[in-house]
Amino acid sequence: MTDSKKMSWDLSQLVEFDDPGYIEERLTALVKAAEEFRDKYRGKIESFGAKEVFEMYESLNELELQYDGPITYSRLMYTADMTDEIGKRLFDKFRTALALLMQSVAFIDLELGALLTKNPKIVTDPILNEYKHSLEKIQRRIPHMLTELEEQAIIAKDKSGVRAWFMLQGDWLATRTFDIEIDGEMKTLPYGEIVGLYEHPDRDLRKRAHEIVYEGLGKDHILWASALRSVFSDHMMMCKLRKWPSPMTQSFISNDVDEETIVALLNTMEKNVGVYQDYLKLKAKTMGLEKLGNWDIDAPLPSGPDKKYSWEEAREIIVGAYTDFDPEIGQWMDEMYERRHIDGFVRNGKRSGAFCATWHSGKSAYILQSFNGIMGDLFTQAHELGHAMHAYLGTRAQKPHNYEIGSCVAETGSIFGELLLAEKLLSEDGSKEEKQAVLAAVLDGFGGAGYQVTTRVWFETMLYEAVEKGQLLDGEKISELWLKARDKMYGDSVEWLPEMKWWWTMKLHFYMANYRYYNYPYVYAQLFVYAMYRLYKEQGKEFVPKLKALLSAGSSRSPRDLAADIGFDVSTEEFWQKGIDQFKEFVKMFEETL
Repeated sequence: MTDSKKMSWDLSQLVEFDDPGYIEERLTALVKAAEEFRDKYRGKIESFGAKEVFEMYESLNELELQYDGPITYSRLMYTADMTDEIGKRLFDKFRTALALLMQSVAFIDLELGALLTKNPKIVTDPILNEYKHSLEKIQRRIPHMLTELEEQAIIAKDKSGVRAWFMLQGDWLATRTFDIEIDGEMKTLPYGEIVGLYEHPDRDLRKRAHEIVYEGLGKDHILWASALRSVFSDHMMMCKLRKWPSPMTQSFISNDVDEETIVALLNTMEKNVGVYQDYLKLKAKTMGLEKLGNWDIDAPLPSGPDKKYSWEEAREIIVGAYTDFDPEIGQWMDEMYERRHIDGFVRNGKRSGAFCATWHSGKSAYILQSFNGIMGDLFTQAHELGHAMHAYLGTRAQKPHNYEIGSCVAETGSIFGELLLAEKLLSEDGSKEEKQAVLAAVLDGFGGAGYQVTTRVWFETMLYEAVEKGQLLDGEKISELWLKARDKMYGDSVEWLPEMKWWWTMKLHFYMANYRYYNYPYVYAQLFVYAMYRLYKEQGKEFVPKLKALLSAGSSRSPRDLAADIGFDVSTEEFWQKGIDQFKEFVKMFEETL
């Protein structure tokens, strides 16, 4: 088996017949099955008792499991190569089927809302204990629900509206190529490959890669300003229509969190920006620089080993890290490689970034990344396998309806996986420089997912404020707001290339349809897991079943309740400071290696 095949996923396991025509037929059948489900239950739920509600949920779970494979296949094939004609055709079929599915089942929450308004005590009926929290979340949405016709109209509107903008942004980025000179040879690299140069040991090459990428992306700023205006204006319209008090309200409900908790989280981050700035200055000193350039923020230390990891080496190290934590989890992680559920091969047309998709009916998952063999790729792989750990545990304990995990909880396993990898690497008999490199990777990861992502939350808020004031969000205005948010976080600790004003053009999170404030859950998870890691270091193996129970819960309990189960109160700044304190502990370990 060639390396390219080892590093490419096998999607045939998802379907009974690995044939595009068959998959299209299954997507057509999905729409018909959804319509039959609608015909069976629509207009009746408001008069249901607990037993009928339970049976309806069970039917919905069965529907999801029956078509899980073809849906997942259509999504994944496209993301692996967005230029493939068959992949594009299947993805378009999937998008159409998904819109029709959503329209067919739009009545469920609306009618359940009417039922719960009339009979709120049904939530506590023992028959519905499995779905109690799901019903509680519907109760929270009742004040913001529209009529079924309005909900269906919004779904139809979004397909060719904000969802189309998001799809265009992904297609555009996946097909960008960039010319750059490397070792005297001019090369044309896809976006997924040139971003790997951001962590190249050659400082000048890192700088040129940033200049070339962001100069190129900035040339299309008129297009992407139009996209952001549309997406953000659409959300402001929906706020008025649904009576959401603020642009963040939808995210609180979707993420199953409360404003008190998120305010405490963001306040803690803002009060500790100096901690991050001090680390950046320490990293500059370690690199022999007066000040970091933005092209140095995620760069490896020059004293670190110039090591490339093979696919097999990455597998051995990461599986070992998970096995040290828990043998059962380690076995599952090894299975992800053995069954070729990870696509790490770098190719033109591949979706940028990395993700893990749960395969519920297979009680497993699939991972996409672009693997270039650098240490950062190991951490990305460990991160995505943490999502897979979540999938393996959650799909064995929960039915699909109770595995609709909010983003704050969704990142728990992944970040914990990064720390398990770091612990594994630090435990090996390595040089001082190797330990420095690992600690820098940990600290840079926290800086990106904790501090830098907080900057995105501030930026998004500024954009909504500008929309509310009637300001025109053209490319220059959006860049102005981005620079304001960025400088609030970094202060004078970093030198920025002028081209970095166009950074916002490539961040797909800003373009995601109906998923506003995507970013703060990453901050939540980063601090939550760091606080949890401190507990793990105190309790050792006693902690393992606590993490497995948390990940097994899916969406059957709120993030606040899951935290309370292990003794945390996430509504306080005092709790979130524990995560910052663990970051400080890693900074101290880093400083001690100098």
